[in-house]
Amino acid sequence: MARYGIHAEKAYGVSMATMLALRKKLGRNHALAVALFRTGWHEARILACFVDEPERVTAAQMDLWARAFDNWAICDSMCNRLFSRTPHAWRKVNEWARSDEEFVKRAAFALLVSLAVHDKAAPNAAFLKALPLVQRAASDPRNFVKKAVNWALRTVGKRNVVLNTAAVDVARRLAGSVEPNARWVGRDALRELTSAAVKRRLSRRPATAA
Repeated sequence: MARYGIHAEKAYGVSMATMLALRKKLGRNHALAVALFRTGWHEARILACFVDEPERVTAAQMDLWARAFDNWAICDSMCNRLFSRTPHAWRKVNEWARSDEEFVKRAAFALLVSLAVHDKAAPNAAFLKALPLVQRAASDPRNFVKKAVNWALRTVGKRNVVLNTAAVDVARRLAGSVEPNARWVGRDALRELTSAAVKRRLSRRPATAA
């Protein structure tokens, strides 16, 4: 875990393969998920995101759990496996992007990544509205935030041609910034979003998710 920058105060060292096998045995259970998260153990919290029931997750629960995140693995797993499937996901992107807490702010952009991948019905307008959040957060000097912002910009820009054009525009503005963190986010995203491989993939996709 330390090799990959995963720091947790309480961890058993259980492998992801073991937790995935447990998920199949346990199924979905909201009460169990809440109990698992309350233990404070890293693996129990990862398992909680697999077994919770998205439709029963409240906005208050999302805020409470996000404030407890202490590493990128629990943050990204929770956003990808659970939070992105709740009815509160888009609202939390907007709220958490304004947070001063490192992993809450990362969660905003990890959640945006998950929505760009999984929310096939989301209109372009939802992602266009989120791009200013990306631009504002790009100057954050904290590594886990900066990388999530870059990840979100690249993922949104690979969703379709319309969003690629908008994301490239943001990336170019950031690449020309005098602020070094914003400049890195922009240049790195621009390199991928304007690549021939991405252009080829986008040419085969519809211009809107709908």
